[in-house]
Amino acid sequence: MDSFTQILLGTIVSLLPIVNPFSVAITFISLSKDMDGGKRKKQALLASIYMSVLLIIFLVAGVLIMKFFGISLPGIRVAGGLIITYIGFRMLNPEYRDQRIAGAEFKSADDDIAFTPVAMPLLSGPGAIAVTIGMAANASSRFEYVGEILGILAVAVITYILLRIAGSVKNLLGDYGIGILTRMLGFLLICIGVQFVMLGFHDFILDESFSRPVLEMIKEVWEK
Repeated sequence: MDSFTQILLGTIVSLLPIVNPFSVAITFISLSKDMDGGKRKKQALLASIYMSVLLIIFLVAGVLIMKFFGISLPGIRVAGGLIITYIGFRMLNPEYRDQRIAGAEFKSADDDIAFTPVAMPLLSGPGAIAVTIGMAANASSRFEYVGEILGILAVAVITYILLRIAGSVKNLLGDYGIGILTRMLGFLLICIGVQFVMLGFHDFILDESFSRPVLEMIKEVWEK
């Protein structure tokens, strides 16, 4: 497998559980329940486009954002890991999906739900943004950026397909099956989040700007 394919697949594998279109599709069913088929398809398409545009913006400008705010990559990993872990725990909560749907019940058939709340924050939420900025910080060439952009677009296509067939999926799996799937994805997110936090702390420890002052402080305390 060549490096471009690895970057492309790595981007898809990293983002897909975070974007979690499987769970969002269930919320989308509730939000669009009063819409006709044509409007529902348009909203699904627009939500996928908005999501991809947002993530590509953070991918391209991610490093600039980090430099402007003085944020390090280990800090992004730890923060992103905590957010992802929190989302995973909420998904393991049996009331998680119902709360999200109940909070969005006020939407009517005349509302545009594509950007808010579907694209932002349900699809391209804090976790997806943190992962995207992390990928931007690791990218060292235009070649890698192209692979990551194509990966984001692939996730957007998968999301659009799932939003389009959300009704059929719900009828096929039923509420019980959807609950099991949501919990499985929640557990996967917790594993990913913990791994992010561990990698972040590992990088902090290896970073001389962090480890040297700590070692010097320990040395001073020990000598006293």
